[in-house]
Amino acid sequence: MQYRLDLRSGNRLSILGFGCMRFSRGVGGIDIQKAERLILRAIEAGVNYFDTAYLYADSETALGTILARNNLREKVYLATKLPISQCRSSADFDRFFSAQLAALHTDFFDYYLMHNINSLAQWNELCDLGIQAWIAAQRTAGKIKQIGFSFHGTRDEFAKLLDAYDWDFCQIQYNYSNEHYQAGVSGLKKAAAKGIPVIIMEPLLGGRLANGLSQAAAHAFRTVNADASPAAWGLRWLWNQSEVTVVLSGMNEPAQLEDNLAVADASQAGMLTEDERTAYHRVIEIFKTTDKVSCTGCSYCLPCPQGVNIPACFASYNASYTHGRLASLIMYITSTAATRERNALASKCVHCGKCEQHCPQRIKISRELTAVKRRMEPFWFGWLMKRMRKRAK
Repeated sequence: MQYRLDLRSGNRLSILGFGCMRFSRGVGGIDIQKAERLILRAIEAGVNYFDTAYLYADSETALGTILARNNLREKVYLATKLPISQCRSSADFDRFFSAQLAALHTDFFDYYLMHNINSLAQWNELCDLGIQAWIAAQRTAGKIKQIGFSFHGTRDEFAKLLDAYDWDFCQIQYNYSNEHYQAGVSGLKKAAAKGIPVIIMEPLLGGRLANGLSQAAAHAFRTVNADASPAAWGLRWLWNQSEVTVVLSGMNEPAQLEDNLAVADASQAGMLTEDERTAYHRVIEIFKTTDKVSCTGCSYCLPCPQGVNIPACFASYNASYTHGRLASLIMYITSTAATRERNALASKCVHCGKCEQHCPQRIKISRELTAVKRRMEPFWFGWLMKRMRKRAK
């Protein structure tokens, strides 16, 4: 296993982290026995970073149970997240935090995140509730070692968030299929320049870059390396970048784990050959053939007066044709904060045209956002978001 240094804490973190959102499930919930076998094997192989969240149904309980009964808590760095969408007062911070400590059978968290912050405005709302004083109290008590946030907004908002607080680390969605999506490569480099470790989520876009490649894309990779799996191509692209600290993989099958371990063992920054770089470019060009909107994610169209996250709307819309409806819908919901009253959905567009004055691609943004709304917000979408908001309250 290869390790990279967290400059803030001095911790040596395995470049492969275990993402616990996608544990295998059966009729009765998470398959604890299967998850346990995978976790024990991962730790044996040197994986030491485990990521879960309150909102990952029963994931914290499963992970905590496995670590406790195998006496493994001290051998791993444990990361989980505060469900800020459900916090209405400072009392909620304590309520969720206590439940998480109990579920994970621990007295402290090595890495603790504000879950799914999309904008500086969201952070300011938390500050109004007293989050900074609460964090300080938990750190003084030794219950939180490193504090960070996970992000699904625009790169401009990411830059603002990085500067808004003295963060110890951050977590972003990042993969080769769209390096300018959300925080993107510019956000990665900005965080690294500040000495902030960057944890990568969705490196394979929910598995679509591992199991959902078109024949043409898969062939482009095979012509350069017939032995490397599509997942390996996704992971190696990330580990080639020195700014990436840990890549989270939601491994729920032994074969997936072993493949990822083998790739991690042999990966280091700057390892890609010119032929391999060319293969990525070819695959990206193949993806673009299905793009409906030629958005480059430059964000010149922002800020939208109505708050629409225009680049994210187009990225999710394009992904729906490349990677399928389910993966793209999840992208759309997270990156537009669809479950919040103050969201950034395409349906908020009022066709003012301000964005189109700044678009270097001359995209008819208002017209295209209507198409995004039609595809990404089907008739049941509004009902579902209302239900999710109600549950969050």
